[in-house]
Amino acid sequence: MIDWTKLENAPRVLLEAELRTAQGERFQPTGFADLGAAQYQRPNIEGQGATDMLLVESAQSVANRLERTALDGDGPDIAPELAGLPYVAATLEGVDPAVRTSSLVEAHRIGAPYFLLNKKFKDRLAAEMKYNPKRPLDWKSIYATLFKYDPNSLLHGVFLSLLEGGRVRAPRAVTGFIEAEDVKKVISGGVKNSPVDPKGELQVAEAEAGEKREKGIYSNVPYTRIEFTARRIVAYFNIDTALIRGYKLPDAGTRLLVALALLKIRRFLSAHLRLRTACDFALVGDVTASAPAGFAVPSEAELLAAVREGIKAAKPLFADPAVTEFVTVVKEVKKKADEQAEAAGA
Repeated sequence: MIDWTKLENAPRVLLEAELRTAQGERFQPTGFADLGAAQYQRPNIEGQGATDMLLVESAQSVANRLERTALDGDGPDIAPELAGLPYVAATLEGVDPAVRTSSLVEAHRIGAPYFLLNKKFKDRLAAEMKYNPKRPLDWKSIYATLFKYDPNSLLHGVFLSLLEGGRVRAPRAVTGFIEAEDVKKVISGGVKNSPVDPKGELQVAEAEAGEKREKGIYSNVPYTRIEFTARRIVAYFNIDTALIRGYKLPDAGTRLLVALALLKIRRFLSAHLRLRTACDFALVGDVTASAPAGFAVPSEAELLAAVREGIKAAKPLFADPAVTEFVTVVKEVKKKADEQAEAAGA
């Protein structure tokens, strides 16, 4: 089980997990628009030369992957074994068929427009937070309210930009990233074959109204591919326990957040390491803690048991029922080309 004595005064929990490629040596890193792979150099301790480094997975991407470990499939609901953990769900009416979403899958979590543009829920949230845009913020009430409706928002960060003044925000309490060191490029390539029209001389004569006819997408298209090898690949995680204690929740709430963060990290490392088509990793050894000294990360089964016990202990702090459900009416905004096509059809 979790050794809480090691965490009582620790400002953070720092974890490391060495990874290796599941097959072969090559892997495909994360890429950024107009930048490509994030390569950089780390100065050597001796001050001479530098080590070629690569960002394999960014903090933003790892945050999304950690959130997914608690979902029932792709969501929008919580995994059955975590039932009782609060979140907000909205059925979006105005589109056919109606769509259901939740704070577990929306990018802005409980701060997403589908929730905060529902006036009844927004007013309830503001009242319980004791929120007044013209007065100092009551952070204890704010954190207690966020925990009540969606504890995951406190773990992964939230910005209630749609609450008047946009003053309520909480940073991520759990972060992670993956780095590779002493990297080398592996340059290869291929071709997208078009057996019907290898020279790109054909185009589809009929197209939807307003649809742009792209050139060069029908022919054979050669391309280059850049992958990497590395001497060492490491996943790093940081649980900001000082921040979590700063929420001033009762002990049951604080412990639940820490246990849930540890469980998500364990689940990510055990079952979510196929990051891309050509990027599949396996854990080498076990995850270790560089801080606090002597802290050992419990097994996934032990952490799940701790989270389930934490859900029971924190139930008086949760919304009742745990899943806050409501309907949000939306309107589908059509592009001018779509309106023209409909008018022509009419």
